[in-house]
Amino acid sequence: MSTTISRREVMRHSLFGAAGLLLADGWPVGSVPVRASNETPRGVTTNKAKAVIQIWMWGGPSHLDTFDPKPAAGYDYCGPLDKPIPTNVDGIIIGELLPLLAKQADKYSIIRSMTHGINGHETASYMIQTGRPPGGRDVYPSVGAVVSLFKGYNAGYAGLIPPYIVLTQPQGRFSEAGFLGARYKPATGGDPAQARFAVEGVVAQGITDERQKDRRELLHKLDTLGQAEKSNESLKVFDQAEEGAYELILGDAGKVFDLTQEKNELRDSYGRTTFGQSCLVARRLVERGVLYVTINYNGWDTHKQHFPTMRRKLPEMDKGMATLLQDLADRGLLDSTIVWWSGEFGRTPKVQWEAPWNGGRGHYGQVFSAVVAGGGFKGGRVVGASDEKGEEVKERPVYPCDLIAGMYELLGIDGNAKLPHPQGLDVRVTPTAAEGVTMGGRLKEIM
Repeated sequence: MSTTISRREVMRHSLFGAAGLLLADGWPVGSVPVRASNETPRGVTTNKAKAVIQIWMWGGPSHLDTFDPKPAAGYDYCGPLDKPIPTNVDGIIIGELLPLLAKQADKYSIIRSMTHGINGHETASYMIQTGRPPGGRDVYPSVGAVVSLFKGYNAGYAGLIPPYIVLTQPQGRFSEAGFLGARYKPATGGDPAQARFAVEGVVAQGITDERQKDRRELLHKLDTLGQAEKSNESLKVFDQAEEGAYELILGDAGKVFDLTQEKNELRDSYGRTTFGQSCLVARRLVERGVLYVTINYNGWDTHKQHFPTMRRKLPEMDKGMATLLQDLADRGLLDSTIVWWSGEFGRTPKVQWEAPWNGGRGHYGQVFSAVVAGGGFKGGRVVGASDEKGEEVKERPVYPCDLIAGMYELLGIDGNAKLPHPQGLDVRVTPTAAEGVTMGGRLKEIM
């Protein structure tokens, strides 16, 4: 009688135990240790940037209140935030509630002429994160999934931690993996501002390390079939996954999520907020070799009471982002880490004072700002400009595909490389003009 046991049968008999953390709860099987290849995969070259930290401003931040202030436009456009401040780079001013980032302007560049003309959250998010217009036959993968493919699994990524992680909750606007499939979806972390950072699929709320160890011992005692079939190749996959799972829970790999290892002074500098501590986790993750980290920073969809929200949110953002840039630079990581700040669009330049908005700003995809730093992007620069009221692109339009193509170039990913399409279609990493995608051209000003 054959002793070959299928993966389905093993799962049915509940032998996966803690390995289910990797196999069943969204952590890809590829997250267990693999032998790194010495060969550079097709479509990838050795280049300066090794990782990306994406600060995703979920909801769309106002460009006038952040990186493209227009004090001369008047109260109907600026509201009470009409006193922009100079930065440490001559000629560059930013919003008055960002004094710490003003001291770091030599480290980043501001793109003030981003545009796509889309005012819906889902469709604009898709455009920003894939570089492709919505509504086509295919769902294209996001930048994080593409990086995970070319720089991760296709390149022999050897980390226990998945190469693509989102903090602190799924983005929810579209499927980040697109047609690449579930293997390339991001893993999702918990709230690092809590006393114990409970990472989804790794650390459960209310479960101590001692209890985890006891559970593992009990699992092994009950696993009589596994003990009898130690040479079975099907079961070895689960043994390997279990080892990886417990290394994340109890071993050195999991310590990347333990912020108690950091000095209190540094944690305070980031800010004891979910965003601030997420920035610190992101630094720790890229320090450990994770390729792409998205900080999903919500709260920017300010249709009502916009300015009170800005007075609360912008200082929080300023503290976390400025400390992240300085911390990366101090550790020699900024040169190899791209930091990308953007939302799906901006907000209406003219304030909606009337009811029911009562001083809000609506969705605005006509012109908005993005910020990039590190990984080969030059600092202390401004690309493009909006008009005097921030309503239209005045010069040098930059489209999402232009910015994404620039990041791929710095990461060493060939924009002309083929993506593995499930129907075998010829699909390239970056779109071409032949696909009807509007482009502004390579970001040569800051690369």
